[in-house]
Amino acid sequence: MILPLEFYKRDTLTVARELLGAVLVSRVGNEEVRGVIVETEAYCGERDPAAHSYRGKTERVRALYEGKGLAYIYFIYGMYWCLNFSCGEENSPDCVLIRALEPVSGIDIMTRRRGGQAPKNLCSGPGKLTMALGIDRALYGARLYDSASPLTVEEGYSVQNPLSTPRIGVDYAGEAKSWPWRFTVPGNPYVSKPPRHNI
Repeated sequence: MILPLEFYKRDTLTVARELLGAVLVSRVGNEEVRGVIVETEAYCGERDPAAHSYRGKTERVRALYEGKGLAYIYFIYGMYWCLNFSCGEENSPDCVLIRALEPVSGIDIMTRRRGGQAPKNLCSGPGKLTMALGIDRALYGARLYDSASPLTVEEGYSVQNPLSTPRIGVDYAGEAKSWPWRFTVPGNPYVSKPPRHNI
């Protein structure tokens, strides 16, 4: 069953934790692929110095102000797309970054898109998984809760006691760089970087 809109209209840290074990489905170019979400990071809007929406609304972060359960997609390093889900309480432009997936189906399609990479390396990072799933700017604003959408998120399994560690690549964010808002499935080999400790 596809996760409903109400799933995303909750505390962002809760959403980030409970997305672990859910299944991300991409239907692009008549090709369907699926992966279990095994790593996320929470970004809490205008109260979070690490968030893109920290300084308010811009065209780049427009989706975060337009509703919950939408795909917020942005470009980094001039070569990679990153996928986020808008979420959080009303009037708060929060999101969850999807950092890694465990491939479930359509692995041959993912492998082709990723140039023959081994299964363990197909989706073990935010830029890798968007390539594997055929995600780019064209899917910006996609409604994750809509069965007609090219991107949806389905119920999966419940992850007990997810690991909680600082986010990756946010050294610019002052004290926020240490906030334990990265969540991973314990012991999962598909995460982008093995957590060193649990907070």
